[in-house]
Amino acid sequence: MRIGDVDIGSGALLAPMEAVTDLAFRTVCEEQGAALTFTEFLSAQALTRGAVKATGRMWASLGGRRFAVQVFGREPEVLARAAQMAADIGASIVDINMGCPARKVTAGLCGSALMREPDLAARIVDAVRAALPASIPVTVKQRAGWDDLSLNAAGFARRMVDAGAALVTVHGRTRSQGFAGTVRLASIAEVRATLPRHIPVVGNGDVKSVADYLDMKRATNCDAVMIGRACRGNPWLFRDVRAIEEGKPVPAPPSITERRVVWRRHADLVVEYAAPKMALHELRKTLAWYSRGLFSGAELRHRCFAETNPSALLDLGEGFFARLAVREASHGSDLGEPPSPPETKCQERHARHLLGRAEEREPCDV
Repeated sequence: MRIGDVDIGSGALLAPMEAVTDLAFRTVCEEQGAALTFTEFLSAQALTRGAVKATGRMWASLGGRRFAVQVFGREPEVLARAAQMAADIGASIVDINMGCPARKVTAGLCGSALMREPDLAARIVDAVRAALPASIPVTVKQRAGWDDLSLNAAGFARRMVDAGAALVTVHGRTRSQGFAGTVRLASIAEVRATLPRHIPVVGNGDVKSVADYLDMKRATNCDAVMIGRACRGNPWLFRDVRAIEEGKPVPAPPSITERRVVWRRHADLVVEYAAPKMALHELRKTLAWYSRGLFSGAELRHRCFAETNPSALLDLGEGFFARLAVREASHGSDLGEPPSPPETKCQERHARHLLGRAEEREPCDV
């Protein structure tokens, strides 16, 4: 797939996710075969004010790999300046968030609220396009519409392309759905049928497996698929999709040794690149993601909240995977997590609350 003059190649794209797609997460997904990764969505206002919380999350990918920066806002001139900042750090693509359903975003009339203001949205795309070199494409991520009474995905996408967007990603839910209910594949298909063939359309929403990936491509005729929540703790999904696209067999599920190696790679990247005050929180998230569905994973997730030292968390993870490796050797592939007793489920809910529900929400994967 090409976006303007940028050759993306084969495979799935990693969705921008707040508090998820930091440099460590993006790197692991890139190494497992993601065709393109996006930063967390970044406030254009915060970037242009020089807010450390925003500028500190706009990292270039390691190894010179292509990456996209996603920005949100509603003032065309501010978004244009933020796009220039993204270009200055080497972004290959600048994506404009016009689909985030989070109340904190839509309350400021940003994100998916822009789908109710197509004229303003088009001016934003035009301003960002004019601010960037021709070699850096401008893309848009949107939804099926605001609600069931305003399913305007196709017409909105056409306006964005006419204003200069080189690609449109469609999350097949309305803003009012959030992340609940069924993804409307028909909305994605309608956008693909409406736009010129040289403009790629990316489908997004509820792709959790290779089968889901293939179903979305067949049902919508989209040019590529973006994966979000399902790859937390499972970056091998990108590897599997790339194998399909290259006509190769889907690899066997990762062994415990493979899982440990990738978890440790992710954790080491967190230690190296995360802000010191966030390292403990981010390491807990890696343990929560990579232990999900594995034997004694619930116990690990509970124990990790009792630790306040990053080194102790790394030791917990190493011990967890070492015990699983022994179990794998004696029980084969029977490594699923047994049902949790009620008291453990209560502890799990409390743990998710302490994580700020970062394991369960995806406010910026629009």
